[in-house]
Amino acid sequence: MIRHVVFFKFKPEASASQRKEVIEQLRSLPDKIDVIRSFDVGEDIMHLPRSWDLVLVATYDDLQALDIYTKHDDHVEVVLKIRDVCEAVGSVDYEY
Repeated sequence: MIRHVVFFKFKPEASASQRKEVIEQLRSLPDKIDVIRSFDVGEDIMHLPRSWDLVLVATYDDLQALDIYTKHDDHVEVVLKIRDVCEAVGSVDYEY
């Protein structure tokens, strides 16, 4: 199994509606991409200097499934919007 963890830091000028739209689009992906085994999206509640604004934690059967997800049109669409509203994105992918 592959765990896919992505951290997002929104641009200061990203509006609340832009943030909400990206979050809703991310949360809709499991209904559109069948290789996703689990998928959680959560907003930070601590707002510490070290905090990121948003996290995505997903599970896939293997690297091939993660690759299918990464290249899926619905995922690519969200990635393009994320690039507009985020100043930084970090990720960790690991096998367990």
